[in-house]
Amino acid sequence: MKQDVIIRYQSVRKSFGSKVVLEDLDLEVYRGEAFCIMGPSGCGKSVTIRHIIGLLKPDSGRVEVEGHDMSKIPPADLRALRSRMGYVFQEAALLNSLSAGENVALPLRETTGMGDGEIREKVHAKLALVKVPDVFDKMPSELSGGMKKRVGLARALITDPEIVLYDEPTAGLDPEISASINELMRELATELHVTSVIVTHHVGTVRTVADRVGLLDDGKLNYLGTADSFLHSSEPRLVRFLGAKPD
Repeated sequence: MKQDVIIRYQSVRKSFGSKVVLEDLDLEVYRGEAFCIMGPSGCGKSVTIRHIIGLLKPDSGRVEVEGHDMSKIPPADLRALRSRMGYVFQEAALLNSLSAGENVALPLRETTGMGDGEIREKVHAKLALVKVPDVFDKMPSELSGGMKKRVGLARALITDPEIVLYDEPTAGLDPEISASINELMRELATELHVTSVIVTHHVGTVRTVADRVGLLDDGKLNYLGTADSFLHSSEPRLVRFLGAKPD
């Protein structure tokens, strides 16, 4: 049975000055899957997912989301498409002047006409979903690193997106908190049926969350396959890469 492609890269090239970051990148992400992008530091993992949301445009080639060419999509259609996406930033990116609840509410206040009561109810529901139900009135300075990540995830989910992009979601967290974030991402992918694209260095994230994995290096995917085959591969490049990664 043919799988439904929701995101497609076709011969994508992206450079910054003389540095080529992506070169002839081809990739398809299927609707409803959790896809992990791994690779050494500076290989272009974050650059890759920023093309999905239209923050970057390829120098050549094409990035499609739901059949839309992200280089040519009209502004009104781009706004509508972005409303169906959530983005989880590497450092949570909470505004320190707003409470946790106000941070989560921000996308609704900016893009909808919902009333205060309805927004508050929805924010409480999302905070409960990511297992931090009691932080609505807390300021970011009062939250641990793991709690900030969960609040950032609640904000990404507040518009009920169909696609969630994660940029190093467990970076800077200790192993126990990282494991809990990984389990949460897997639960959300399963329960909400969202398409998840996860940039990560962590093998534990692949083991817990991923359906498929791509290893990005030298601007191209040097491996593309299931999480299980990735973790148990005897291919020398993967063995070297996995051997260098802390679990």
